[in-house]
Order: sequence, then structure tokens, then C-alpha cells
Amino acid sequence: MAGEAQADCLFCKIIAGEVPATVVRESETAVAFRDINPQAPTHVLVIPKAHYPDAASLAAAEPQIAADILREAGEVAAQEDVDGSGYRIVFNTGTGAGQTVFHAHAHVLGGRGLNWPPG
Repeated sequence: MAGEAQADCLFCKIIAGEVPATVVRESETAVAFRDINPQAPTHVLVIPKAHYPDAASLAAAEPQIAADILREAGEVAAQEDVDGSGYRIVFNTGTGAGQTVFHAHAHVLGGRGLNWPPG
């Protein structure tokens, strides 16, 4: 059922404490932890504690939790000291976009030039 933990989901297992992760922040609705394969000096994942397969389904079902993910991403950027230099928040949706874990999550990336695409 949507929103409920899934036994085969890596991120649900991290939330449950069954799989270790380097947690940097936690709120009532979200957990933020370091990516195990960082693509930038700062690369933190922010995930909702509720299971939804992607950002669009999370936003449709739980708009307040989706907003919490964005707020927590900003807090992570400040905590990691990349808020002044700039950072990126990325939601990959679907395998064609590189999503490999089908539990909604935001990537917070910073700490080096991230000027693609321009503008």
C-alpha cells in the first residue's frame, strides 16, 4: 500500500535501521544520509519516511511531506556549508533518468561547480 514500508526497499530498510547509513539529519517525516557513491563533494540523499516510488507520486499523495523533503534539503545544504556557494536538488524519476531505488528521494549536491545546464 502506498506510504507503507516495503520489505524489499533499500531506503525503507535504512529508515528501519536494518541497513546502516551515515545519517546527517532526521525529522519526523524525513531522513538525510550521505550517498555511498558521491557525485560531488557534498552528496546527501533526503528521503521521506513514507514509501512512495518517486517524487511525483509523493507530491500527489502527500504534498506536505514533499515540501518537508525540500525544506530538509535546504537545511542539509546549510549544515554542509554549501548554501552560500550554491547547490543542486535533483529528483531522478524512472530508470531512464537514472533512478535505481524506487523510493522517492532528493539528491543534494554541492561543493564544486555545478553549472550544467547553463542558466
